[in-house]
Amino acid sequence: MTALPQERRVVTAIPGPKSQELQARRTAVVAQGVGSVLPVFTARAGGGIIEDVDGNRLIDFGSGIAVTSVGASAEAVVRRASAQLQDFTHTCFMVTPYEGYVAVAEALAELTPGDHAKKSALFNSGAEAVENAVKIARAYTKRQAVVVFDHGYHGRTNLTMALTAKNMPYKNGFGPFAPEVYRVPVAYGYRWLTGPENAGAEASAQAIDMINKQIGADNVAAIIIEPVLGEGGFIEPAKGFLPAISKFAKDNGIVFVADEIQSGFCRTGQWFACEDEGIVPDLIATAKGIAGGLPLAAVTGRAQIMDAAHAGGLGGTYGGNPVACAAALASIGSMEEYDLNGRARHIESIATARLRELQSELANAGTAVIGDVRGRGAMLAIELVQAGTKEPNPELTKAVAAACLKEGVIILTCGTYGNVIRLLPPLVITDELLADGLEVLAAAIKANA
Repeated sequence: MTALPQERRVVTAIPGPKSQELQARRTAVVAQGVGSVLPVFTARAGGGIIEDVDGNRLIDFGSGIAVTSVGASAEAVVRRASAQLQDFTHTCFMVTPYEGYVAVAEALAELTPGDHAKKSALFNSGAEAVENAVKIARAYTKRQAVVVFDHGYHGRTNLTMALTAKNMPYKNGFGPFAPEVYRVPVAYGYRWLTGPENAGAEASAQAIDMINKQIGADNVAAIIIEPVLGEGGFIEPAKGFLPAISKFAKDNGIVFVADEIQSGFCRTGQWFACEDEGIVPDLIATAKGIAGGLPLAAVTGRAQIMDAAHAGGLGGTYGGNPVACAAALASIGSMEEYDLNGRARHIESIATARLRELQSELANAGTAVIGDVRGRGAMLAIELVQAGTKEPNPELTKAVAAACLKEGVIILTCGTYGNVIRLLPPLVITDELLADGLEVLAAAIKANA
């Protein structure tokens, strides 16, 4: 799927001299509020490899934060986007529409959970999708309150900052935030005080009780949740939690919104993570993996809910850009052609086995710093703790990520406590690259534990 050699190669210190030179130029002209995980500048990328400007080839365990699932230069995406570039780059769908937008909406209607009539609206980013889901839910219900969850992340706009749980770096100093947003507990099994086996039932009961007492179910327009919480630590809500919340929403006329921006499009081994427990959301927000690296996002949902907003109430100049739509159709086609759901499950089987083996090795050696191994498909995580406790260990997490980078493996971190290493490899990564990267990760943890 790419001509870039699929092997790790470290030929300079990382970052190399050319990356350091570019970093100096960047520091002079790019606002410091725009962060980067790695001080490495990309020259080429494809498959499971990112090649930097110094010629180092790094194993990509990040996929641009779950975006390049089909690879960063997938043949079909490049071909179809290039063909669209030749025809036209933009007309604005709200001025003179085009078939690509309609075709993406048709694909979303087919792929998203449920057999009800569905419609979509396309946007540029995940935050835009979530924000518009709130607008649509409020228009449909004629209510104002929005319920979100501990450890949730939904974006960086003013409204989505209010929806996001974590203060630093997303919210600190940027308020005041949008009103009528309420936060309730989520079933974080590893950290649930009475144990993971009780988390689903107890957390859902607590959340529902808080909604009823503090807000009033009749005032709630939408309940929004990531079926696998991303930035908060790749938390899979304990079994039973999502069905209970979804049923409560349905029973009370509340729009249930699944934020599948990070977890969607084969990432968890299913088209959408909410399918794991048979959840059929009223609205589903997607972005990231939808278009092979081009900016595109969508809200898809029940036709009667999607049609609640008045004509002209939804849109945006670039929403559903024709080149991004072409890329999305190619990306979805590649997911189907190469069975990337199956590939994600294969990645899970390899990575989870190695990570659990590592967890046991460390525990047997008296350095039990891997508190939890979790996730589904190619959305996997290890939570690092102080040895033998559940005390978060963000220092070790940071040190491990830095050590991996020096050896040519890109590792992302996350978590409310900054102590989770997340693995988001492209779904087209080879078994050999995956195994190599996992061994570098294992060595880094052992060396720094």
